Amino acid sequence: MKVLAYDECRMKPLLHPSVEDVSVEAILHALSDPVRVAILAELAYSQCSSTCSAFQNVIDKPVPKSTLSQHFKVLREAGLIRAERKGIEMHNTSRCAEIEERFPGLIASIVGAYTRQSQQKLKRTKSTRRTA
Repeated sequence: MKVLAYDECRMKPLLHPSVEDVSVEAILHALSDPVRVAILAELAYSQCSSTCSAFQNVIDKPVPKSTLSQHFKVLREAGLIRAERKGIEMHNTSRCAEIEERFPGLIASIVGAYTRQSQQKLKRTKSTRRTA
């Protein structure tokens, strides 16, 4: 069963699949892009909702608003985040706790691997800068 929220400006329904409809394939597809993994990692560690504009430099370089909107749509439709319109802003929260019940350890493994990979890249970048 799909749960819908309504975009107040256009009255377009926002797809939020029920946790029973979330699939591993949809999760893996959604997290196949490094920007989306970075967004989910930040949302997963956050204690509150975040607006889309908070992620404009999520990978240390600017991401266009239209591209961010598409990334959030993919994450939402995969069931990884919940979006709620508040005024003119879209507030996003992680659904990691719900996904954890359905697929124990999946999101933690992916986000943990992404975090380790990012830290290793950062260390390599710093060591390259020192030798140059």
